[in-house]
Parts: sequence; structure tokens; C-alpha cells
Amino acid sequence: MSRTVTVGLDGSPESRAAAEWAAREALLRALPLKIVHVWEPVPEYTAHLLHGSDTDQHWIEQMTCESAEGLRLGHPGLEVISEQLTGGTVVDILCEAAGFAELLALGSRGFGGIGGFMFGSVSLSVVARAERPVVLVRAEEQAADERKMDPTGVPSASAPFRPVVLGLDTDAPDDTLLEFAFDAAARREASLRVVHAWPEPPTSFYRFSGDAELYDSLERQQAAALTEVLRPWRQKFPGVEVIEARSVSE
Repeated sequence: MSRTVTVGLDGSPESRAAAEWAAREALLRALPLKIVHVWEPVPEYTAHLLHGSDTDQHWIEQMTCESAEGLRLGHPGLEVISEQLTGGTVVDILCEAAGFAELLALGSRGFGGIGGFMFGSVSLSVVARAERPVVLVRAEEQAADERKMDPTGVPSASAPFRPVVLGLDTDAPDDTLLEFAFDAAARREASLRVVHAWPEPPTSFYRFSGDAELYDSLERQQAAALTEVLRPWRQKFPGVEVIEARSVSE
């Protein structure tokens, strides 16, 4: 089965922004875009507070179809698939959908009600449980937000991409995360900024003599560890410019 870039849509501004981001990502990866809406029927005694039990399904179908058609028109050449899912909790269903996807995009927050991502709790739960990459997108996120300013200082969707930023723990590097970050930078022809921080040494609390030497030694050790972790990925993605950012955390 061919993988897709999948997006969860609930009609909220955040999920609509996620759909736009997912469409651009699908084109970058030359993959179809799948829009999924999780149907979560509400009890009859509360249905009148939302859209009404007779119109819920119609509203969902119309919203999903309109979104799919808008994405096709806005992104020529993009294959868009839409699907309504049910049969469990929203989190369970989205995690299952993520398992068949190259990545899953969700709104960072959403509304409650039918299939809603209640105040971000669904999104955060999916992030914690999904075995595939999950991207959270804020409302009103636009294509130009990922790009540098054009030569005149104006945001532009045709300008080069900003750097991809990766937070890295050299004590427990995750190959899946490293590959995702390098791949994302390569696809965007962007640089990769790798941020690594380590704890302040215990002696700094007392400001013992020799702290400067300890700091220098620790910084050299951390720099060497970072270089070693990144070495095979630099070889695998030779076209990606890597910028190392190291600092002591308090």
C-alpha cells in the first residue's frame, strides 16, 4: 500500500491550516494527500447544541468535500483522497491512520463537539502515542512562514526555505528523528540547525576554582559527541548544510 501524507480535519482554523501545510508537504514528497475526519456521534440530548442530529453528517461530508476540492485547485497535480473514519476514540483512530502514513498533520488546537480536537488534548495524545511523525500546525500558518524574506524584505512563498531545526540529545540520539530532520532539510534545499544543550556542571553552583577549565573540557566533549552522532547523517545527506548550536542549560 502506498503511503500518504495524512491530515486530520475537524473544520477548525488549526486543522484547515494543517491541511494546507500537509498539501505542500505531499507535493514535496510526491505522495498523495489523505484527508481524514473522525466521526464521533454525540448523544441525542446534546445534538441540538451543535449542528443538530439530522445535519451533522451532511455538514461533515460537505466540509470534507469542499476542503478536498479547494486543496486540489490550490495545488495542481496533487492527488487528494478523503475518508471518514469511525469505530473508536478519536485518538485511537488517528494513531491507526498515522500508522499507514508517511506523516500525520494535525491542528495544534481545535474545537470540541463532533470529532473535535478538544483544546489540543487529542493532538497531544496522538503525538505521544503515534509511531509515525506527527506535525502540529498553528492556525493561520501560511506557506511564506516557512520561507526567508525575499530580497525586498517581503514574505514570499517563492523565497528559499528557512533552516530546519533539530533538538538533539547526544546521549540518546534517535535515528528516526535524525533521518526525518535531514530528509526534511534535503527536500527543502535548506540548512539544518542542530541544537544541543547539556546541564550546567554541579560545581558551578559553588563557583569553585577551575570552573573555566571544567567548562572548556565539557564543551570539547560535547562538541566531539555531537560531531560523532552527526557524522553518518552528513555522509548520507552530503548536500545538507549542518549548523551546530551548542550551549549549557541551566
